[in-house]
Amino acid sequence: MTLRLPSTLTPSKVSSFKSCALAFRFSTIDRLPEPPSVATVKGTLVHRALERFFWSEPPERRDLATALEHLDGAWAEVRQGDELAELGLSPDEQEAFVADAGSLVRGYFELEDPRLVKAVGIELMLEAHIGTLHLRGIIDRLDLDEDGELVVTDYKTGRVPGRAYEQRSLGGLHFYAFLCQEVLGRRPVRVQLLYLRDQVAIVAEPSEQSLRGLRQRAAAVWSAVERACEREDFRPHPSALCAYCAWQTWCPAFGGDPALAATASRVGAPVPVGAPVPVGAPEPVPAG
Repeated sequence: MTLRLPSTLTPSKVSSFKSCALAFRFSTIDRLPEPPSVATVKGTLVHRALERFFWSEPPERRDLATALEHLDGAWAEVRQGDELAELGLSPDEQEAFVADAGSLVRGYFELEDPRLVKAVGIELMLEAHIGTLHLRGIIDRLDLDEDGELVVTDYKTGRVPGRAYEQRSLGGLHFYAFLCQEVLGRRPVRVQLLYLRDQVAIVAEPSEQSLRGLRQRAAAVWSAVERACEREDFRPHPSALCAYCAWQTWCPAFGGDPALAATASRVGAPVPVGAPVPVGAPEPVPAG
């Protein structure tokens, strides 16, 4: 019996398969629920605040005070959600949580002047096909620069990654550039990661060659996923990332049995909360 192929892949799932095929299976094929963490919920809160800010405000109203008002509005939304409840934060911890989110919003204003941003897409979903692969992604912000060229912007609420992870982080943005080229017929001139906590911008310029190489890599990953599903062969790849993996219970590298994961997903078995992200590792993101 072969495993069910996923219907779509996102840039984060492509990266997940390359990092650990078994973790990819647990999240994408077995669809095990991944418990929320303080980092991911805080990232959701800050992203939502900036989404509201750029969606609602004309350039002349894009100041820090207004952005913090939108953070308050985003917090009113997030505090009603199940993910925050699962964290079990005390009132004092919630206060510190929101205060830190405020510092991240302030960090954004150290990176660029939002009054000069000409956003043409906020939380923009794009989809394209590479052969039988259906690739989709959500862009935090798609802008036009002063020359009318496309710029892909992605917010990051974690720490700036070490060199070992920097190219991996940029790889996701190159996927977004590829989607822009496929769907909109235009290659962005720039992709940028805005690290709000460290107030650092990492910028790259996609080329025709780099996007062609990305297409080939994505197609190769999809072929590998198809083979792994056909053979039911998704192997773990132990690394430093295991420190915050939510699925150690079913991983053979930790004495688990992957065959039990599918049963766990059907009966809704609880998934243990993962450990905090090690410093310098890429921050976890919601499955997309």
